[in-house]
Amino acid sequence: MFNLKALKKNKTLRYGVPMLLLVVGGSFGLREFTQIRYDAQRIRKRLDPSLEAKVNVEKQSVILEEQYEKMQQVDLEEWKNIRGPRPWEDSKEYQEEQRSRRSKTA
Repeated sequence: MFNLKALKKNKTLRYGVPMLLLVVGGSFGLREFTQIRYDAQRIRKRLDPSLEAKVNVEKQSVILEEQYEKMQQVDLEEWKNIRGPRPWEDSKEYQEEQRSRRSKTA
């Protein structure tokens, strides 16, 4: 029935089927290896239960209204913009210069 020589000469069976098996099998194999990677990351990111409890308490204690009230109490009308030293400037000299300017204006 089946002629073995005809099957060996068939390019689809000779090259196509092994290629498809390699592609499909490789995707399943890679899926397993990448799942191992993500599982390892998930394990590393877990916190101790004691630390996690502390973090959750701090998150729950912050309320939006409290933060809004704190921001209302801050006086934004009398602020002064103070320039910091440039990377090439000596910060101590610049601070002394700013203090002398402030003492002159006060």
